[in-house]
Amino acid sequence: MKTLPSSALLTILITGLTTTAPAHEPVTRARTPILIPDVPGYVTLKCDFHIHTVFSDGLVWPSVRAEEAWREGLDAIAITDHLEYQPHKTDVSTNHDRSFPIARAAGSELDLLVVKGSEITRKMPPGHLNAIFLTNSTALAVERWQDAIATARDQGAFIFWNHPGWEPQITNGLVVWYPEHTELLTQGRLHGIEVVNDRSYYPEAHKWAIEKNLALLSNSDIHNPLNLDYHVHEDDHRPITLVFSKSRTLEELKAALFARRTAVYSGERLIGDEQFLRPIFLGSLEITPPHASLRPGQRQSAQIYNRSAITYQLERESAAPEVTYPERLTLPAGKTVLLPLTGKTGTTAGPRKLKLPFRVTNLLKAPNTPLSTSLEVEVNFADGKSGK
Repeated sequence: MKTLPSSALLTILITGLTTTAPAHEPVTRARTPILIPDVPGYVTLKCDFHIHTVFSDGLVWPSVRAEEAWREGLDAIAITDHLEYQPHKTDVSTNHDRSFPIARAAGSELDLLVVKGSEITRKMPPGHLNAIFLTNSTALAVERWQDAIATARDQGAFIFWNHPGWEPQITNGLVVWYPEHTELLTQGRLHGIEVVNDRSYYPEAHKWAIEKNLALLSNSDIHNPLNLDYHVHEDDHRPITLVFSKSRTLEELKAALFARRTAVYSGERLIGDEQFLRPIFLGSLEITPPHASLRPGQRQSAQIYNRSAITYQLERESAAPEVTYPERLTLPAGKTVLLPLTGKTGTTAGPRKLKLPFRVTNLLKAPNTPLSTSLEVEVNFADGKSGK
């Protein structure tokens, strides 16, 4: 929800449309992929469904939003300018349907999926809601919020509640689910909720998403140029919604959202259903067993390569009967670490697959509930008596 002063608008626009490089030296356009594994049966799409441009209160031209997202490694974005709030209307068209085609044209050039959306900006309740996969944004610019939502649903839109824990939307210090939200839910007009907005995580929204069968979303709500809010060259990425889609198309992306096949990727935290968190975690790792046989009291190390963009934080959940191993383990993104294993007395000689129980503290399947899993390591135990 952060913006620069409006006086900065002209400078930003000029910066976005010009370059200091000589005409004969083209500017390098480079994309940094976000390495998160696919899950069985689906491709993992990286998305941001809450983005503003100069056509509402953002400070960036729509085509720049597509370029930013492509550079950061995203697969899809939604342009969701406010319907009710347009502080730049003296300088920019009030056409609510104008920002999308500009962003879509830039996205098509970059093979980026761009979704048409709008933000319905009302007081609490019901607060701010985004409607995406719209066909006509102008039709939502009506007096009653109920009519705006109904029109969006008639267009087949996916509708979600924005930043429920944002300070101007809370009541007496509490994040409140109002009867109006129940009304929307029972009418089939509320399909998702932002569990993360910008850098804020809302445990209450996480709990409601589980209880009320809503899609979990994580979006930037970006207004400024991206690099002013996120240090993208220092591994400081915007919050991202992971969507598990049958293919990389708008049709399947929409179907996946309605089917609640989503997860939240914010900072180094991954939030979602266990059916998605577990295959992402296990699919990130490549484990090389110790080369030598393990004797009682002797230490050997397995090697664990984390091929993903996520650094995993592990805590030992219980002891293993055959070996001792660390209580805590960090698996940095894109690196290989050693997992020391010490053989216990009385272990039968021979090869064995060990399942070492851990909880992954930065993977949350519910508020304050980390994912429990195990690392599977093949170990060849030597005969402690013979030394073989």
